[in-house]
Amino acid sequence: MKDFKCLVSLFVLFFVSQFLFSQEYEQYLEKLDKYFQSSMQEWEVPGMAIAIVKDDTIIFAKGYGLRNIEKPEKVDENTMFGIASNTKAFTSAALAILVDEKKIDWDDKVTKHLPYFEMYNSYVTKEMTIRDLLCHRSGLKTFSGDLLWHSTSYSRKDIIERIKFLKPIYGFRSHFGYSNLMFLTAGEIISEITGISYDEFLQNNFFAPLEMKNTNTSIKEFKNVENLASPHVKFNDKIIPIKYISWDNIAPAGGINSSVMDMCKWIKLQLHRGIINDKTYFSKEASHEMWTPQTIDRLSATDEILFPTKHFTTYGLGWDLFDYHGRKIVNHSGGLDGMISQLVLVPEEKLGFIILTNSTNYLPYTLMYSILDVFFEEKGKDYSSIFLNFIIQNEAYKKDLKIKTENERNNELKPSFKPEEYAGTYRSDLYGDATVKLNNDTLVLQFVPAPEFTSNLEHWQFDIFTVEFENFPSLPSGTIDFIIDDSAEIHEMRIEIINPDFDFTELKFIKIK
Repeated sequence: MKDFKCLVSLFVLFFVSQFLFSQEYEQYLEKLDKYFQSSMQEWEVPGMAIAIVKDDTIIFAKGYGLRNIEKPEKVDENTMFGIASNTKAFTSAALAILVDEKKIDWDDKVTKHLPYFEMYNSYVTKEMTIRDLLCHRSGLKTFSGDLLWHSTSYSRKDIIERIKFLKPIYGFRSHFGYSNLMFLTAGEIISEITGISYDEFLQNNFFAPLEMKNTNTSIKEFKNVENLASPHVKFNDKIIPIKYISWDNIAPAGGINSSVMDMCKWIKLQLHRGIINDKTYFSKEASHEMWTPQTIDRLSATDEILFPTKHFTTYGLGWDLFDYHGRKIVNHSGGLDGMISQLVLVPEEKLGFIILTNSTNYLPYTLMYSILDVFFEEKGKDYSSIFLNFIIQNEAYKKDLKIKTENERNNELKPSFKPEEYAGTYRSDLYGDATVKLNNDTLVLQFVPAPEFTSNLEHWQFDIFTVEFENFPSLPSGTIDFIIDDSAEIHEMRIEIINPDFDFTELKFIKIK
């Protein structure tokens, strides 16, 4: 009888605590919900979905706005978005499975599994490990070589075989340089070891057992998906929908598409350190390794001012790591043309959340801190407005700079050659060929590996022409400078398009005589 009373007391206590739990977080969530809505409108984000997991319970999951700004369908908690680089944690976890099975070791040399892998430096080629691939310390600068995959016909192996032409700007293992190509290489190791594709491995080991039914690794699987968000960009001061860019040939770095409800299952698995519902996906030891700092990154001046309790930022294996108000924050952002995401874990608080948006913006990053402040019961700041004002000022600066550049243009400096003399084939060891053809008195540029990269060339001054890839509204206009050699012939074509993601100056196109 005594045991029965004790059991009843525990039963009542449990439900009382659950009721108090719901009441406590209801205040938090109501406050956050209003902030999410107002911030989204201020940033002109067409659609957004957010979900929060606390103490193994999904306490919030909601969609906001529209899937496509030109259509009435609304975003909900099951709407699919591209999660981009939040894929990287899946790649690390997939490799963790193989480490647990003793099929590989984190410190295996890459060439042990991919003999064709080669870096610019032979020593780096020989010494590069799987661990190095996953923590951005290859020596390459951030986003180096990303034009190799953007809309090209190159396969995953083709891209890896061209890495050897990328010149590093840092010493090996000496500096953080974010590299999608290294994660692609890591994904191909999975395929090499298992005999199935990276995509199949994720489906078999994560998506299917976790019942992530609205998750895939390719836009080719969108054919039967109705609840799908469209990517958007700001073009000529207007938010417009754009088509999805295929990430198939770089999938291990950013190819996954998912919903916030599906990502909650991934969050729970991570917070359970790889073991959930009595099934071990990867070991606690592997989880610890992935969340352990591997490469030190620099704390920005902005972070030091806005977030004084943030003292360090590092990178683990597929995860960004920093401290905030005395807690360890495990997180990652993701960005593709027209979509931005943010996933955050606070292991000691048993807290995790995912933010998915369908436009290019910094809102998910700002909301990360707002959500953390609310759950940590810290006063915080209106980070959304602070960052938005910074963006507005930066855009105004860009417009002023463009006007200044236009005013400095010298119309008297005519081209050195006749239009047809600029025409020809230009070759890049790294990238492949680009052609310049004369079409009805207009010079037209086209990248051979990526035919959608095409642009009319308009004369600017001297041997400089303007270029604008209209198929990709997310890219600004830029310039092409035709370089003349000592024999007074066109030797090289240098393309410069100032943007944060793709470095066109790496391509180095030499004219074929």
